[in-house]
Amino acid sequence: MPRRGRGEGTIVRRPDGRWMGQIMVGYGPDGKPRRLTVYGKTRQEVAAKLADLAAQRHKGLLPEPTEIPLREWASRWLERKAREVRPKTLALYRDELAYALPSLRDPQAPDPLGRMRLQEVKPAHVRAVLDALTERGLSIRTVKKVRERLHALFEEALNLELVARNPVAPVKVRAPRDLPRERAGRTLEPEEMARLLEALDAYPDRRVALALRLMLACGLRRGEALGLRWEDVDLEEGVLHVRRAWSTDGAKPHLTGPKTGRERAVPIPHATLVRLREYREWWSEMFGLLPAWVFPGTGDPSRPLDPNSPNHALRRIAKRLGLPPIRVHDLRHTYGSFLLAQGAPLELVAERMGHANPTITLNVYRHLLKEERRGWVIDPEDLARPRPRA
Repeated sequence: MPRRGRGEGTIVRRPDGRWMGQIMVGYGPDGKPRRLTVYGKTRQEVAAKLADLAAQRHKGLLPEPTEIPLREWASRWLERKAREVRPKTLALYRDELAYALPSLRDPQAPDPLGRMRLQEVKPAHVRAVLDALTERGLSIRTVKKVRERLHALFEEALNLELVARNPVAPVKVRAPRDLPRERAGRTLEPEEMARLLEALDAYPDRRVALALRLMLACGLRRGEALGLRWEDVDLEEGVLHVRRAWSTDGAKPHLTGPKTGRERAVPIPHATLVRLREYREWWSEMFGLLPAWVFPGTGDPSRPLDPNSPNHALRRIAKRLGLPPIRVHDLRHTYGSFLLAQGAPLELVAERMGHANPTITLNVYRHLLKEERRGWVIDPEDLARPRPRA
């Protein structure tokens, strides 16, 4: 039998005299190789057919013979992600994908894209879905997140050779020129901070008030503040240690590790430290026994405070003060902004904020850093001008 050519697949002659060729087009979800088979009267005819299939596959025009609907693949992807990310993040991924694949939320919902075979999805299908979401009034940021999740789905399928190309890759989502860029949060003005701090001192629930102050004074995430135990707070050194978070995935609260998986120490400003000491004394005098949690729950002090309590309190306070809406995350964002405005090194801010690396900090506060850098101007005329003699 003649030796087969490089890259032309396997070609053999059948007992009936016809020639048969096979080419591998990837692997199935079970890890077994997937092959396409062609037949011809001559070896040259089969070799030509295999070469044509190989060219189509290289161009992404050859769907692999497997019957995985996109919705099913998305469900498997979410199951795998459940082992890698926090429950709250997983719920966010599911919600974002459900905009494009409604059957993930409701199996009976119309879902043309989700019911397509993985290999049938083309860039035009993705474009149509994202355009429909934009027409529904979803924000550009949300549509970008939906695209990001779809891209991750197909990227994994591509790595496993279930598809020949990622149909999401060529589809872009761009904001209109006249639409302002969305930012991670707003920075409170000094006058707003002063009024807010005064209102927190007078707020009837001291737990919620002090938790909000810690988010502003130490840059803590909501879950990190509520997850503090007294053993994490050194009132002598004026340092608190972030070791866990108390958050909710939309169902019920639960404890997790820090978002980046790393503990960190954060210095406590003097005024906040004084209030923490007074708060601890108040607990001891009022109840005789100090709870394990710095901010214990109302009905069950063995658990931290309800994660929604700070949100509700801050909304009421801002409305009563006549301030623009303030999100809990805006307190943390304000902390980071003022650190940078005071000249703190980017690496230090990243460490205090608990970012995985300074690049994240740079991306979040790029607008602020851009404004600051404009002030660093050196005029060569000043450098060349002779200095006056002493």
